[in-house]
Amino acid sequence: MNYIGKWRFHSIGVINESGELIYLNAEEYLNSPMPYIDETDEDAVANEMRERKQITSSLIEICDNGKLLMLIPIPKEEYESYLAELESGGEKELRPGMICMRCSAWEERNGELWFDSGIEGEAFGEDTDTWAKAMDENGLFTFMTMRYEKE
Repeated sequence: MNYIGKWRFHSIGVINESGELIYLNAEEYLNSPMPYIDETDEDAVANEMRERKQITSSLIEICDNGKLLMLIPIPKEEYESYLAELESGGEKELRPGMICMRCSAWEERNGELWFDSGIEGEAFGEDTDTWAKAMDENGLFTFMTMRYEKE
């Protein structure tokens, strides 16, 4: 499979009332309850919706130079400030209407896509590898609880 290209948001994993992990598409996620915020607080709801819209509009771009970019949309009114930051030596990468929130490496191992998740930890007193297999059994790129499908 050719992994190079853009991968669009497909779904996000959430825990349902029964304690099971289920995946919601963008519309389901945007309309789902917000159990961790006070839904009577208009500002909190607006902030949560802004974050959810960013997540459901996110992309992963797999580049042929070994870079994997995790991109989220930025509001038009903020684009110029990000551009100014970059021109003054900022480290973020911009794409039209998007900013790279994470840049990592990727490689193909035995025909499978692997990427450096940057997630460090340990198991049984040993450091774990930050590299993760990217594709799930459905052919979706999976990062934490988010899944992406190739354009």
